[in-house]
Amino acid sequence: MSIDPGLEPADDDTRSDDQPTPITVDTGSGPVTGRSAGGVSSFLGIPYAAAPFGDDRFRLPQPVEPWDEPRDATRPGATAPQAPYAGAVGDLLSTVTVPGNEILNVNVWTPTEPSTALRPVMVWIHGGSFVHGSNALDAYDGTAFARDGVVLVSVNYRLGSEGFSVLDDVPLNLGIADQLAALTWVQDEIARFGGDPDNVTVFGESAGGASVATLLTHPDAPAVMRRAIIQSGPLEAQTRERAGRISKLMAKDLGVPTTRTGFRRVPPEGLVAAQERAMAGGNPLNGGAGFAVATAAPLVPDSPFDALLAGRAAGIPVLIGSTTEEYRLWFVPTGLLPTIKRVHLLAARLKLGIPAATVRTFRRNRPKASTGEILGAMATDVLLRAPLNRVADARAAAGADTWVYEFAWRSPVGEDGHGALGAAHAMEIGFVFDHLDSPEAVRMAGPSAPQSLATAMHDAWVAFAKAGDPGWQRWDATRPVRTFDGVDDAVVLAPRDDERAALTP
Repeated sequence: MSIDPGLEPADDDTRSDDQPTPITVDTGSGPVTGRSAGGVSSFLGIPYAAAPFGDDRFRLPQPVEPWDEPRDATRPGATAPQAPYAGAVGDLLSTVTVPGNEILNVNVWTPTEPSTALRPVMVWIHGGSFVHGSNALDAYDGTAFARDGVVLVSVNYRLGSEGFSVLDDVPLNLGIADQLAALTWVQDEIARFGGDPDNVTVFGESAGGASVATLLTHPDAPAVMRRAIIQSGPLEAQTRERAGRISKLMAKDLGVPTTRTGFRRVPPEGLVAAQERAMAGGNPLNGGAGFAVATAAPLVPDSPFDALLAGRAAGIPVLIGSTTEEYRLWFVPTGLLPTIKRVHLLAARLKLGIPAATVRTFRRNRPKASTGEILGAMATDVLLRAPLNRVADARAAAGADTWVYEFAWRSPVGEDGHGALGAAHAMEIGFVFDHLDSPEAVRMAGPSAPQSLATAMHDAWVAFAKAGDPGWQRWDATRPVRTFDGVDDAVVLAPRDDERAALTP
């Protein structure tokens, strides 16, 4: 089977391989016209569900209205209502705003050259604390994946109050329902783009990684994915009450009830402004008000962390990991790092229930670290590294294939100000996408980030998608971790195992 019958170059094409050529695919909803250049065809802004506004606002994703004439798929589709990142973090992380209501859309990159077999598929779910992000970011351009024989799909989904409000008469986790609808679209449509619906790897970072963990433990997971990659994704979902704190704050701020009717009175931009007020001063490390996946049947009956510990999804191979210094994205650009004193460390330790002996272990392993760096390292481990280690241990005990990585390359960006970003949260994305020249990657990693590291990391992700093995030892009792540091990229057995043990209940 070739990549056709969907891909149809223009009949009058006389352009060279380097010039974009219109190319059309007939989807189940109607034809879309993208463009082909340099051996890669891209199709942007294809709707997988109806616009979630008007009568469909705060409803589960609804079917797309079909169309007859070819739809322009050469520009990114509409993005979910959102505000830019605030303050110094906003200088590093981009926000792209594309107006329009059809925000439930996907981008597709696929090799143009015909193939005798359908190709592996990777579906990217972006992060952004469930309030930021879109598939329109240049950082998520899928050209390198298509170049290497993978069909890359990136997903837009509802964010913030539109996608994760806790309202009395509205289904929870609408944003997760959107993602599941996108994966269903992939099953139905991706063969038309040359992709294999039976060989789908779902991957995401931060809130996107949390989404992947949630989808991984959904009862329908085996029907929509063969493999999963979780990059720096918190694994815990929250109770309805805890996840609903921000909705209650917003309702009070706006003077409306926590109901569909109450929130529909407020236009999307009004809800964005209210959520920004409710979230002011918070970040993923300090526990301020924010949006989260909430446990509720049928979509999220259990916290993904608990479900994975119990052996759910044992038949789906998982690649999981984090960056070494996740905390530096929030502690360094803001200038917060040097202001953290022992009293702050003590308060955080008591809040998180961390014994004093654990702090001593972290200090012993970092004799030159500041108090802020000690606090950040512990927060990174409590929120991400320790849970992913526990899940990997549980999966190994259940015989599930699991690989663990750590991104340790330290970016020099910022070292002439508040300190270097180092191996901060989101630093690995430009390397995974092999797109170090994207504006987002340059701001995070600088103009001289090592291409060899991008090649190594990208190749590992591609190998996992193609054959189910990223190229190093599976997780077992020796706890092997592939460390991407740009130097030797070695597999390290049980790195900082004393810290893991000190944080494990």
